[in-house]
Amino acid sequence: MTELAMARLNEIMVVLYAIGIVFYFIDFFYKRVKIRRIGFWFISIVWILQTIFFVLFIIETKRFPILSLSEGIYFYAWLLVTLSILLHCIARVDLPVFFINVLGFIFVTIHLFAPAQVENPLVKSLESEMVFIHISFAILSYAAFSLSFVFSVLYLILYRLLKEKKYTKLWSRLPDLHQTSRWMLYSILVGVPIIFISLILGLEWAFLKLDALSIFDVKILGSFVITLIYLLILVLHHSGRLTGLNFAWAQIYTFLLVVINFFLGSKLSDFHIWY
Repeated sequence: MTELAMARLNEIMVVLYAIGIVFYFIDFFYKRVKIRRIGFWFISIVWILQTIFFVLFIIETKRFPILSLSEGIYFYAWLLVTLSILLHCIARVDLPVFFINVLGFIFVTIHLFAPAQVENPLVKSLESEMVFIHISFAILSYAAFSLSFVFSVLYLILYRLLKEKKYTKLWSRLPDLHQTSRWMLYSILVGVPIIFISLILGLEWAFLKLDALSIFDVKILGSFVITLIYLLILVLHHSGRLTGLNFAWAQIYTFLLVVINFFLGSKLSDFHIWY
């Protein structure tokens, strides 16, 4: 297999891995057999691609790929994926499977950002495309949080109309309170793992490729704070301590932080390119 084909294989694998983690994250909060099964099949495809990579490497080099740090990292990531699949099929323990896959994803992407010790134009191209995936996932998470903001505002409007008995045919095309609340939840349920994956990719690239990086960079800190706040909102909602109006207001205020971080954080960041 050519180097270009190997690069494409790695890119596809990272995207599929990320999607699988999103499904496992959703299943972690709201046990759904169908969602868990979809996540499992995405991770299984990743394992198949990794195995193909190993077999082709062994055929080409006539040795097992563990003689360098980069190869060892990749082999370790393959073992983690294998372990997660075995746990899913045999022990059926959801939380360890989720965290093992997050750890495996981190090591897969570390390998992609530092795949070789020699200069290679394809390596540079792959690094650029991984940064593209990082930015794309960040924007997708912002879109999900924007949806949660819109549905939160709609929830407040509907609640006020119903409370004041002003709900007329003019508002009949709006979803009901239950539907609005459900879509508020679905939006951040998808947005949180996506922004987390984006942060992993961005941090790995920055640590491996930038000469100087401060973990106190405004954009990095802001993104982590926002992720933790949304995660806290999810946990509190799942436990029943944050519902209804409070759930809607929490998402509205947090989305304002997203907007501030997007514009002001990028402006004050030492290395982000959006100004």
